[in-house]
Amino acid sequence: MTTIATIVGARPQFIKAAALSRLFKTHASIKEILIHTGQHYDIKMSEIFFKELELPKPHYNLEVGSHDHGKQTGLMLEKIEALLDNIHPAAVLVYGDTNSTLAGALAAAKKHLPVYHVEAGLRSYEKNMPEELNRVLTDHVSTLLFCPTSTAITNLIKEGILHQDSSKHDINHPGVYLTGDIMYDVALFYREKAQKVSHILEKRMLNETSFFLLTIHRSENTDNREKLEQLIQLLEMVLERYPQHVIFFPMHPRTKKMFSEFQLLDRLAKLRRLIISEPVSYLDMILLESSADLIMTDSGGVQKEAYFFEKPCFILRNETEWVEILTQKKGALWNYDNASALEKIDQLFNNYDSTFEPVFGNGQAAQNILKIIEKELFFDV
Repeated sequence: MTTIATIVGARPQFIKAAALSRLFKTHASIKEILIHTGQHYDIKMSEIFFKELELPKPHYNLEVGSHDHGKQTGLMLEKIEALLDNIHPAAVLVYGDTNSTLAGALAAAKKHLPVYHVEAGLRSYEKNMPEELNRVLTDHVSTLLFCPTSTAITNLIKEGILHQDSSKHDINHPGVYLTGDIMYDVALFYREKAQKVSHILEKRMLNETSFFLLTIHRSENTDNREKLEQLIQLLEMVLERYPQHVIFFPMHPRTKKMFSEFQLLDRLAKLRRLIISEPVSYLDMILLESSADLIMTDSGGVQKEAYFFEKPCFILRNETEWVEILTQKKGALWNYDNASALEKIDQLFNNYDSTFEPVFGNGQAAQNILKIIEKELFFDV
């Protein structure tokens, strides 16, 4: 039995890992050791996702918790490195672009272990974002890079990780693969279950009204008082423009903390037709996304899920890794400019086009990734 150590630590990684872990669970020759760094430790942000997504209980929980980026990454690196000495895996599998991703990749690379990176090649080209540093560094130490879109492949060519032969019009690097987006696999798999199990619409009486869905959690937004004030102003404008809609806002614990520290929580709470909620489970979120008329978010994962469920998306950033959403005209960037924001939202909402091209693959990314891993580990497969 060949062991693969999978490292997760945050909500998006639990979701992505669900698809591959389900395949590993029944594999005759691969044993997965699941390591939870503890980056997300609140039960609503962590344990409930393992339960709903039917992920196996982590073999190890490092319980690192919340710290500044450098300290958190350093603590993870130290603990993962010691753990790898005990496990002796054949490879280390990481997802996405969090501190857990980078710590896992660096620990493996320093132990001369192969690194498999799911969701490789994404770029915002905004180096002030911790996620951008994490994903770039992880790609450069990875052995296998699983790219969700053709844009990701292009980004790797630009950085010299992948070389393009212009005479043959092909790409040359044995470790880079276009697999499709693994989150699409998960969304398709759990959509029907969410419709049967989740009662979030009835609980919040959203089944009786039209609503927009809002999420915001990135530090470049939440750690900046001016941007949070701009967000409140934007919400006021949207609620005035769309009087038949409410906005549902499941608030990340850290976001709530920052609104409170900047003494903006009361002002936010006073907005009529804004429904503030505790964080919701994955199945609840799937149902909310598939039922909303418009999604407003700074989350890369939620941007994609909006596309999966054919919903227009107003992106609360000035750039996105998922440029396909913009090129397909299914999303628009806030750019922190409220003067033009309503026009962009009106354009998305009032000129809705239900044609969504399959830019994120066909929902078979996990199977594609597994076949590549089998060939890498066993050669004769």
